[in-house]
Amino acid sequence: MPAHPAGPRHAEVLHEAGAPPVPSDLAALAPGVWSAGLSRDADGSLALRGTPLAALGRAYGTPALLLDEADVRARMSAWREAFAGADVYYAGKAFLCLAMARWVAEEGLGLDVCTGGELELAVRAGFDPARITMHGNNKSDAELARALELEVGRIVVDSSDEIERLAMLTAGSGRRQRVLVRATVGVEAHTHEFVATAHEDQKFGFSVSSGSAEQAVAAVLAVPGLELVGIHSHIGSQIFDTSAFEVSAHRVLDLLARIRDVHGLALPEVDLGGGLGIAYVAGDDPMTPAQIATRLRSIVEREAAGHSLPLPRLTVEPGRAVIGPAVLTLYEVGTVKPLDLDGGLRRTYVSVDGGMSDNVRTALYDADYTCTLANRASDAAPTLTRVVGKHCESGDIVVRDAWLPADVRPGDLLAVAATGAYCRSMASNYNFLPRPPVVSVAADGSHRLLVRRETTDDLLATDLG
Repeated sequence: MPAHPAGPRHAEVLHEAGAPPVPSDLAALAPGVWSAGLSRDADGSLALRGTPLAALGRAYGTPALLLDEADVRARMSAWREAFAGADVYYAGKAFLCLAMARWVAEEGLGLDVCTGGELELAVRAGFDPARITMHGNNKSDAELARALELEVGRIVVDSSDEIERLAMLTAGSGRRQRVLVRATVGVEAHTHEFVATAHEDQKFGFSVSSGSAEQAVAAVLAVPGLELVGIHSHIGSQIFDTSAFEVSAHRVLDLLARIRDVHGLALPEVDLGGGLGIAYVAGDDPMTPAQIATRLRSIVEREAAGHSLPLPRLTVEPGRAVIGPAVLTLYEVGTVKPLDLDGGLRRTYVSVDGGMSDNVRTALYDADYTCTLANRASDAAPTLTRVVGKHCESGDIVVRDAWLPADVRPGDLLAVAATGAYCRSMASNYNFLPRPPVVSVAADGSHRLLVRRETTDDLLATDLG
């Protein structure tokens, strides 16, 4: 690939602006960022499991989320095998649909849900309620009653109010609901403020340092209809090492030791949550499930032995790490607008037919993404590009800084990598845009709709005039 035509001053300006380095080969697919089934055909266009993305775009329209089913299943299998003898629960909030719930069951994972809607989807998919964990910081009476009715495997209690509601709902039922207490362990995971969930000043769980976690344990033990089986801890999302988990496990096992000393009860389970990161851009270096399992097992074993506790059964809850890399979003380019900026910087704004309605993560978390031209090859020099959506917001950005060929034009297709986690789940109808479809591509290249594109009739169905 030819070097960028601008001279040294241009490179200096780009460095000051925080732009990514010019890649040596825009045609190369950054390893680990894209799904395992993605490739470039001889003509330079992208294909998923041998099916051209351009053909999928014609069949299903754009924007569309294209899911590599074999990659998803392989990731589930890798987590299950790495944590043999422990429990792996897929975090449904990352992305959930009927087919995804069935794949989770078929691959031998449990499922965690956060709302009554996610719970009902799992039930409709035929998921065994005994393999479901119910999360949520503000579960309604109706959601708790439904979880009890279905006899879900675990409820993670998150507040004193919830313990009181469960006490009333289970009174006289003749059965005991297994629960875990969510403990806030005061660990600052190195991640974005909005996805860090174990520091003290936030809405989740019971603080360990203040003593409220121990008070919650005592409250649960006093309810005849509840069976306390363990402690839950979740420290955040998009985390690339296990050092914070080590601190979390130390504090959780210390709490278990105090529970044993005060109540004479050795709790059998420790759920360390999820949050392990994935590669969104070249240079991101996430651990494999096997590496994570080895380190987390070692941490829990060491801490249990140090407190003379029986080894608790470990549970983890990967979501992003299962679905994130297995999905890409395909967009069509609508307009191209080159701009000359102060300091000699030239940036091209490429507008696509989606945006923050199908991927709000860039606006919400300042997230980084990788994108590439999908429908053809190009020998044009790379130019600094900002891929933006079609919404009436200046913050409607899909990829903040990318290098795309200078000849990108209306009608081209762009693929954005690693959009499986939280993109469709957090999608909206801002500016009355229908939410995009989710298309599954099988190992043999065959494809089908998992979730259809919304229509204008869908958008107006609840409007009573």
